[in-house]
Amino acid sequence: QVHVRESGGGLVQAGGSLKLSCTASYDYSIDMGWFRQAPGKEREWLAGIGARGILLELEDSVKGRFAISRDSIRTNTVYLQLNDLKPEDTATYYCAAYSSGVREYVYWGQGTQVIVSS
Repeated sequence: QVHVRESGGGLVQAGGSLKLSCTASYDYSIDMGWFRQAPGKEREWLAGIGARGILLELEDSVKGRFAISRDSIRTNTVYLQLNDLKPEDTATYYCAAYSSGVREYVYWGQGTQVIVSS
């Protein structure tokens, strides 16, 4: 079982920044991703990072404002830097670990809430 935990959410004014952190308990480096779910909306994928930290992907709508990174290939600690936040970024942000066996994100954290005030 892989345990995933996020932290770093909070209340911030529009234009501000936050850095979310996520740690997955696993003996080997794995692909990880960030998602968010706003009230009344479906969960959406935001960013993914490969086990070696080389492959980075960002959803088009957040490119230029958000950035994903990881500590090193030896740990499963990843970050999501949120810059120039807008009220529409208000959501619960989730981190997930990818299973290459089933080819999907199967291990999820509880989420961390981000509230952006105008």
